[in-house]
Amino acid sequence: MSSPLDKPQIISHFQKSLNYTVFDSKWIPCSAKFVCLGNYARGTGVMQIYEVQQGEAQLIKEQEFPKPIKCGTFGATSLQQRHLATGDFGGNLNIWNLEVSGTPVFSVKAHKEIINSIDGVGGLGIGDGAPEIVTGSRDGTVKVWDTRQKDSPVANMEPGEGETKRDCWTVALGHAFNDQDRCVCAGYDNGDIKLFDLRNMSLRWETNIKNGVCCVEFDRKDINMNKLVATSLEGKFHVFDMRTQHPTKGFSSVSEKAHKSTIWQVKHLPQNRDIFMTTGGAGNLHLWKYEYPSQRSKTDSDDLAVGVAGSVTLLQNATLSTQPIASLDWSPDKKGLCVCSGFDQTVRVLIVTKLSQV
Repeated sequence: MSSPLDKPQIISHFQKSLNYTVFDSKWIPCSAKFVCLGNYARGTGVMQIYEVQQGEAQLIKEQEFPKPIKCGTFGATSLQQRHLATGDFGGNLNIWNLEVSGTPVFSVKAHKEIINSIDGVGGLGIGDGAPEIVTGSRDGTVKVWDTRQKDSPVANMEPGEGETKRDCWTVALGHAFNDQDRCVCAGYDNGDIKLFDLRNMSLRWETNIKNGVCCVEFDRKDINMNKLVATSLEGKFHVFDMRTQHPTKGFSSVSEKAHKSTIWQVKHLPQNRDIFMTTGGAGNLHLWKYEYPSQRSKTDSDDLAVGVAGSVTLLQNATLSTQPIASLDWSPDKKGLCVCSGFDQTVRVLIVTKLSQV
């Protein structure tokens, strides 16, 4: 019989109170540092860099900006550069060299309104292709940027004439397994999920999960599409098997009612793509494992391949706060180490144990 201690444990290593609202927190690759992004009560933006030293966070750098910063990613530059791309409330996309204060190394007025979500690919050091960044905004558009082409996006996905502009809450890049292929997934406030094929500049697939889509993430960006997780307002998440696309049924999926409130984020463990964490509006974290079915596809009556969804198992959960945990980021280097931040103006460093045993 297995005891509860055999399961992974979510341990709060330390926490630090902040004097501003923190929207996003990210580990700086190949370091013991993390960055927090947010806004002061006076309406300006802030970026702080902390270093983990002797079990606590030491502030080593702070910078204030005219506009609050909503989101950031290290995904578009190499591990040597480690430049941070950020999206702010003014619709600006900036890329920062964290070693040098002051002006960004790349800056563009990307959107007319707030950039809600940002993701990067190409700088992972493992995949192929261009250093691209995707941004999703309240103005209803999703844009892809190449840092070598400054003034205009390389792709712009926007509603057609007469179509309602929906608030884009989340974007994710994936399917970057060679130099040509790329897919962007976007989630919107009305429950729409759209998958754009950048190679063919076309809408490859769309569905609606009935509730606003808070976060979408591929289990890996740099492989042939495998799985996609989408989280929503009503505490439900959906795992789509992206290997088999049926002409009419699309991708098969399994859904799970996980939290009693909004699931703000989902993050896959970098060292194991079948384990992921969801963060909830009631200040809790849920750790999940996806189990593949015995066969991932079957043939329907028309002799067409249709995907078979697997199942999800809850490994562990923990409540950290009474406020939403709005961001979480795993360390790419140390398995089980993660940083998360919430609307209680606190950043926490967590250790998740026994991940190699599940």
